[in-house]
Amino acid sequence: MRNTKTISISLPPAQFKIAGRLAKKQSRTMSEIFREGLRRLEQDEKRRPSQTALRDFAVAGQLLREDSRRSGLGKITMREINAEVEAARKEHRAKAPHDDNYTCK
Repeated sequence: MRNTKTISISLPPAQFKIAGRLAKKQSRTMSEIFREGLRRLEQDEKRRPSQTALRDFAVAGQLLREDSRRSGLGKITMREINAEVEAARKEHRAKAPHDDNYTCK
């Protein structure tokens, strides 16, 4: 009994040539090439954030922008940003264990 199903697909001639060239180059069958393509599409889909997550992220970004404008941080300069980052790094280093192999990232 077969563990596979047979399908028929249509490809433009240029894509058919590409698939054939890839199959030959990788010493694989055309079926293996298309199965690999399907696996990669499935993996990409799993890694892609959901629409709900993207919407939540956009809302959070908007709330942060509004909060920064209300608190007067809406027009912060790069010099001020760099100073804040450096201050946070100094504070982090002061709290970090004094180990020669320790690096602050």
